[in-house]
Amino acid sequence: MCSRYCLTSPHEMVRTFFRTVRGHDFPPRYNIAPTQPVAIVRVGADGQRELALVRWGLIPGWVKQPDEFATLVNARAETAMEKPSFKTALRHRRCIVPTDGYYEWTGKPGARQPHLVRAATGQTLMGMAGLWEHWMSAEGSEIETMAVLTVPANGRVRSIHERMPAILQPRDFDAWLDVRDVRDREAHALLQPAPDDLLTIEDLDQALNDPRREGAELHRRTVPKAD
Repeated sequence: MCSRYCLTSPHEMVRTFFRTVRGHDFPPRYNIAPTQPVAIVRVGADGQRELALVRWGLIPGWVKQPDEFATLVNARAETAMEKPSFKTALRHRRCIVPTDGYYEWTGKPGARQPHLVRAATGQTLMGMAGLWEHWMSAEGSEIETMAVLTVPANGRVRSIHERMPAILQPRDFDAWLDVRDVRDREAHALLQPAPDDLLTIEDLDQALNDPRREGAELHRRTVPKAD
């Protein structure tokens, strides 16, 4: 699964990597959590890529009362084409979630060890496959939300968790975002575990366990204990 991640690359680097023509500026964020506003890459009404700010935690359009609905942080790729909460978005509202890495935890409650999973190469940015939705009330209030698609973990990530975000290869960005000409079944085939050599895992300081914390100090590595 993916319940927290970071996006610390400069705004202009993000725009260049994902080839967006417009979008919101945003500061570096080291501890992005569900229900917060997040940046996604999507195709706008004019056919151009944009960086949009939406809320993390998908609310399907058919929900009557969002306050009474458990928002969906992740969507399992294996069932996304059939689940009522996701199948329409997979067909019409696919997006990419920019990230420099995501977090997983191991260990017992009270002593959980955070891990940063990020690109092993010199390229820091990655694109997680996502779905976005537009909800409107009878009174006209609107909410845009998103969920991250997940797949079974690859061999490297399996040591800390059984699932991982679906990380798209840059060559597949166009097809994933093209909801007009690329059908949902074709797009679904792009949702695969990342190659083992794409990612590296780093142990971080337990300060990251607090979802209210923010800042570069959260990327301090754990100091190995002396024997």
